[in-house]
Amino acid sequence: MTFRFASLGSGSKGNGTVVQWQGDEGQPVALLVDCGFSARETVMRLERLGLKASDLAAVLVTHEHGDHIKGVAPLARRFKLPVYMTPGTFHSKDLGVLPELNLIEGYQGFSISGLKIQPVAVPHDAREPCQFIFELGLRRLGILTDLGSVSNHVEDSFRSCDALLMEANHDPMMLACGAYPPSLKRRVGGPWGHLSNQQTAAFLQRADLPRLQHLVVAHMSLQNNSLALAQQVLGDVAAAIKKVTWACQDDGFDWLDIA
Repeated sequence: MTFRFASLGSGSKGNGTVVQWQGDEGQPVALLVDCGFSARETVMRLERLGLKASDLAAVLVTHEHGDHIKGVAPLARRFKLPVYMTPGTFHSKDLGVLPELNLIEGYQGFSISGLKIQPVAVPHDAREPCQFIFELGLRRLGILTDLGSVSNHVEDSFRSCDALLMEANHDPMMLACGAYPPSLKRRVGGPWGHLSNQQTAAFLQRADLPRLQHLVVAHMSLQNNSLALAQQVLGDVAAAIKKVTWACQDDGFDWLDIA
């Protein structure tokens, strides 16, 4: 039974992750988590993965920052797509009229065509942010970006996954010595900002690595991180994982199958 995921792009200039599975009626179903690109760009990036925007069953939104929500409303209106987000995310932006709005109240789980979806509250400087766990039978996929610290609740939720997309946003020294103004440095490096390479590595050391088929390292800062630094910090823990993929801003990553 198909269960796979891919990325349209990952980073501060735009994010979008596609999840596809075999639905209740035996046909492939796909949804999009976040849409930080224009509707036109999103359509082009979906085509690279062999999908049309009209194939999507829904768009899920993690929070209201532009690199995650920019294209949500235009894409939803153009293709009449249902949208799921928390009330805080919805009320933080004037998104105009959406064809179908589903508010995620109290981080309650829901299902779409046989795929169980569990929103998880995360510490990030947005109004009511969440990340997601997807379950198909016994298989679990976690998408975990845009958080400044790993709370006990987050760790309990994401520790045991078959596939995990997780941010390693910045190198602390690059951030400290970089061109960002002090206020932005404090925001990014603070407990409500983004995870450093070291924070991500520390979480992974406590995770159920034998279960993890895929680790995707994502949302890496172009200004405050580098692939070489991230690989250096995550090297030991990555060696214990079956397959590690490094997502990029321009190309995201191609389909990864969850067995």
